[in-house]
Amino acid sequence: MKKNKKRKGSGYSKINYAVKRDCPLAKLNEDTINYKNLNLLRKYVSDTGKIMSSRVTNISMKKQRILAKAIKRARVLALLPFAGN
Repeated sequence: MKKNKKRKGSGYSKINYAVKRDCPLAKLNEDTINYKNLNLLRKYVSDTGKIMSSRVTNISMKKQRILAKAIKRARVLALLPFAGN
C-alpha cells in the first residue's frame, strides 16, 4: 500500500482568507456622517468610549476619517463621553 504523502503547500492557498466586505456607510452621504447624528456615532464607539477600528467595522478609509472627526467633535461638545471617563 502506498502512503499518502503530504503535498507542498498543504492546501492553504485554496482558501480565500481575505474576504472583501462592503462598507456599511457606503450608501450614506458625507453630510449624514456628522457630529449631530449621535445614533450613528454610538454604533462605532466602544463601551469605554474609544473609536472602533476600521478592521472591526469594515468601514472604508475615507468614511473612517470622516467618522473619527465627527466623533471627536461630538466629544468636544460633550455629546459623547471621552475615552476613559
